[in-house]
Amino acid sequence: MTNDPPILLVDNVSRTYRTGHGPLTVLSGVSLSVPAGATRAIVGPSGSGKTTLLGLCAGLDQPTTGSVAIAGRPLGGLGEDARAALRNELVGFVFQNFQLMPTLTALENVMVPLELRGEANARRPAAELLERVGLGERLDHYPVQLSGGEQQRVALARAFVNRPRILFADEPTGNLDTETSAKVIDILFELNREAGTALVLVTHDSELAALTDQTLRLRGGRAVEETVAAAG
Repeated sequence: MTNDPPILLVDNVSRTYRTGHGPLTVLSGVSLSVPAGATRAIVGPSGSGKTTLLGLCAGLDQPTTGSVAIAGRPLGGLGEDARAALRNELVGFVFQNFQLMPTLTALENVMVPLELRGEANARRPAAELLERVGLGERLDHYPVQLSGGEQQRVALARAFVNRPRILFADEPTGNLDTETSAKVIDILFELNREAGTALVLVTHDSELAALTDQTLRLRGGRAVEETVAAAG
C-alpha cells in the first residue's frame, strides 16, 4: 500500500467567467482524483465543460473556487511562470489540431520540450521516439508534408519525450478518420503503459472512453456520472 498522493487531485472546482450579460458558470463543483499510472476519460456533450476542466487540471487556467494539485503540489499558489515550469517537468499534452510548429521538422518539434529543459542531447531521444511511433523515415519532414495521422504521431512523440507523469489529451482523434484514429489510440495507450504515465483524455468517442479505467461524465458543467471499467 502506498501513501503517495494522486498524480492529479481536483477538489470541488468551479469556473465562472464574467460576460456582458453577467456571470457565466461553465463548471460547478467538480472533483476528480487520478492515481499515478491510471487512465481517465472525461465525456459529455458540447458545452458541458470538458475542455474547461482539462485546462484547470493542467494549470492552463485557474478555478474560481476549489483547488487542483499535480503530484501533491497545489497549483493555486503558483504564478504563471511557476505553473509553466511545473507543466514542463510533469505534464504532456496532445491536442485535436496537433499544434505542431509549422517551421520546424518532425524531429525539431519533438526536441522542443527537451530543449526547453536545457538538455544538451535532445536529438537522440527525439529520434528514438519518432522511430517508436513509426516515423523513423520522416524526421526531416515538415508538418505540411505529413498526413493528419502522422502529425498526431509526431505530437504523441513530443508529448512523451519528457517522460511526463501525466498526459492530458483533448479529443486526440477528433480530426482523424476511423482507421487512423485506431492506430493513434493504439500507440497512445502503448506508450502510456510503457512509461507508466497517467492519462486524462477528453473525448466524444464512447469506444475510446471505454478503454480507460474510469469515465467522468459532465452535463451542464456538473459531474453527473462516474463509471469504472469492467475488469478484463
